[in-house]
Amino acid sequence: MWCAFAGLSTRSMAAIILLCVTLSAWPAWAGTLKVGVIKFGTVSWELDVIKNHGLDEAEGVTLDILELASKNATSVALQAGEVDIIVTDWIWVSRQRAEGATFTFIPYSHAVGAVMVPAGSQVRTIEDLKGKRLGIAGGPLDKSWLLLRGLARERYAMDLDRDVEKVFAAPPLLNEEILAGRLDAVLNFWHFAARLEAAGFGRVIEIAEVTRDLGIERPVPLIGYVFDESLAAGRREDVMAFVRATRRAKAILADSDAEWDRLRPLMKAPDDATFRALRDRHRQGIPIRWGAEERADAEQLFNLLAKVGGAKLVGRATIIQDGTFWPDLNY
Repeated sequence: MWCAFAGLSTRSMAAIILLCVTLSAWPAWAGTLKVGVIKFGTVSWELDVIKNHGLDEAEGVTLDILELASKNATSVALQAGEVDIIVTDWIWVSRQRAEGATFTFIPYSHAVGAVMVPAGSQVRTIEDLKGKRLGIAGGPLDKSWLLLRGLARERYAMDLDRDVEKVFAAPPLLNEEILAGRLDAVLNFWHFAARLEAAGFGRVIEIAEVTRDLGIERPVPLIGYVFDESLAAGRREDVMAFVRATRRAKAILADSDAEWDRLRPLMKAPDDATFRALRDRHRQGIPIRWGAEERADAEQLFNLLAKVGGAKLVGRATIIQDGTFWPDLNY
């Protein structure tokens, strides 16, 4: 091999050696991870911070972001191997593992929804919802709805499934309906609740309060980044680089008002009040701890949800499945 270099100048030799060193190091920097996200979803804000600041490449990985039409589309894409990572909840992960899949979860956010009512509403507690027309996002098996039902049963001996007039619909439509006065209250996802808050609506109860009242001591991130164990096993450095990039993006979002000003066009906030509500509620949902205690709280939360939602929610998984949470991440 050395004979091939005979006659080359010192400068040429140095260039070849530098190229060889660069190529030998390249695999640690060349990994690409495909991330499937809902188009116009709030996860895009964090990913935009990563791409804008080059945090992925600085950590040694390149993110290829694929925008999809719905939550179902992201899960299908993950199962089909079209993307490496999506954002979904760990209830889905546990159910998939019970059926033989090997997906695993790391936290994205513990921001959750709330029951919202118009200014001046006489609905002040869960008990006041009896006989009212309640809009519910996410369908009959929505986790927030199940938790609200659990607390109503425990605290007020109420069966909300029977005692309210339920209206299941998409989150934007529910906001339109309550703004038009066709609903008495709405249980909506956190960012839609924030938009109502900016419009002067009040909060009857947040789902974070519901979980505390049900005995869950710490905020539990229901939503997180989900990927297959085989990805983590075969490309651990890429996955860890992704984790570091997301943590750095979260730190920027937690501390920098200027970054939020830059993101404002992506947020579709029509006014300052909505912009501030979205920014502040997002910040409140950034996980600051994830360890054994939080996992234990998640297990307790799973048991509560399984009790109300049954097999329709958790499938065969009567207990949370081992490996649902990626064991290599603690902070």
